[in-house]
Amino acid sequence: MTEPVIQFNQFSFQYHSQSKPTLMDINLTIQKGEKVCIVGPSGSGKSTLVHCLNGLVPFAYKGEISGSLKINGKETRDLDIFSISEMVGTVLQDTDGQFIGLTVAEDIAFALENHAVPLRQMKDRVHQAADLVHITSHLNSRIHELSGGQKQRVALAGVLVNEIDVVLFDEPLANLDPASGKEAMALIDELQRTTRKTVIIVEHRLEDVLSQPVDRIILVNHGRIVADVTPEEALAGNLLNDNWIREPLYIKALKYAGIEFTEDMSLTELNKLNSPGMKEKVSAWQEKAQAFLGETVVQEPVLELQNVRFHYPEKADTIKDVSFTLHAGEMVSLIGANGAGKSTLSSLICGFEKPSGGAILFDGVDQKDESIKQRAERVGFVLQNPNHMFSKQIVFEEAAFGLIQKGMSEEEARPKVEETLKICGLYPFRNWPISALSYGQKKRLSIASILVMEPEIILLDEPTAGQDYKHTTELLGFLETLRERGIAIILITHDMHLMTEYTDRAIVLSGGHVLADEPPAHVLSNPELIREANLKESSLFELANVLGLGDPARFVDQFIQYDREVRTNGQ
Repeated sequence: MTEPVIQFNQFSFQYHSQSKPTLMDINLTIQKGEKVCIVGPSGSGKSTLVHCLNGLVPFAYKGEISGSLKINGKETRDLDIFSISEMVGTVLQDTDGQFIGLTVAEDIAFALENHAVPLRQMKDRVHQAADLVHITSHLNSRIHELSGGQKQRVALAGVLVNEIDVVLFDEPLANLDPASGKEAMALIDELQRTTRKTVIIVEHRLEDVLSQPVDRIILVNHGRIVADVTPEEALAGNLLNDNWIREPLYIKALKYAGIEFTEDMSLTELNKLNSPGMKEKVSAWQEKAQAFLGETVVQEPVLELQNVRFHYPEKADTIKDVSFTLHAGEMVSLIGANGAGKSTLSSLICGFEKPSGGAILFDGVDQKDESIKQRAERVGFVLQNPNHMFSKQIVFEEAAFGLIQKGMSEEEARPKVEETLKICGLYPFRNWPISALSYGQKKRLSIASILVMEPEIILLDEPTAGQDYKHTTELLGFLETLRERGIAIILITHDMHLMTEYTDRAIVLSGGHVLADEPPAHVLSNPELIREANLKESSLFELANVLGLGDPARFVDQFIQYDREVRTNGQ
């Protein structure tokens, strides 16, 4: 017999600062022990829905509520935020903002200390929570020494130690490398199966979420629930595309091949998708896609790294004989596990650090004596955390700041700034205070403030983390127009979709050295390289193997080229 844990009934919410409701007529029931995924484009209302579930609405974010929201049969408006936190635990996207203790054990124990739990009982419960997320061996470790995946386990243990009923994950994959993301989804699935807790996942990376079973997908848009369906129902039609949710790549490839889906095809289980006639249709599409494979025209090099080494004082090398060349108009991805050396290498390219050995050449000349200011005119660096980049209070002023520093008047800068803000989806907010923007909007503003400068090279650290498919597509489309003007682009990313669909090459780092510098199709078709670099196989590669297509790497490459042609010319 089912038992409802969460019940929305004709629920609406309007922030005091807004002129109309953000959530309208929400009717939703989530049963005990269910695992559901909430998706929706930026601005759809899903973040507000999350805030209603964990009590931030209306206790931290003030506004008017109508209708009913019950958790465990209790009306939330009659509770306080502390009472709700004892029923719903939230694992934040930015786990660093969730930690209190210095060590793993201290942080897990924090909530128990607030409840004055006796020490012996506290130790037992900390060990139980750590066991659930397989982090017991790190109980005495300092949190800042952990990997991104380990930090997420600690944050989850800190929630589970309270013995809550509902675990809410707010974009759990945003800051994890592909293999760690896959492990995180497996851990969440294990948690839900063994504890029968209700699990709610809010995430843009739907394909990665669906690597494990999900009971329902709840699609939110324009403040309403657009669909509440099974994963198979969501994948079978155009529901995801119509609402700017990125489809799994293998689903996209099968649609290109003209495969008609039905809801009984186990669309979430790739190894069961080889239905009669599917291989023949995909092979026929391959013949068509072959025409889109062309030769790449190589431009002049703008950046060359020659046996670059780097170490911090009294430490071993963290960058070890790294060499690669970046050409004008190229877009390459810099990938690898957390701690592989991507951030340190970026600091060297941007001039924040000096190499311990080797050379970094711009347009064929070693610029080792350049100042950071001079280097900034060559390389524009967009940080992963947008809050570290802002120096102004208003959106327009921040986007225009660099141009004005170069001597432009505000009126001269205005057309370029407004065009960039439109591309980044921020033009309606041009006169807003930056503090009023969401995290995703701040991310886009940080990118806009660099894009408007049009440096020779743009280096972006996780540009699409927390971004929906619509804004990701618009942003990458804008970056592609910059490529046409000869600007080279480096994307530090964990997003294998982004790497596959948009970049020419993938430079794979592991332990501070280059494992591979190859087209994305080759990287994601090499099991040994994927294992060593903490990546994961593309679902396109898996599909090719399931269908027995012979050359999986070529199939992946054909998809990439065909998909780019469709995006560019709409064929």
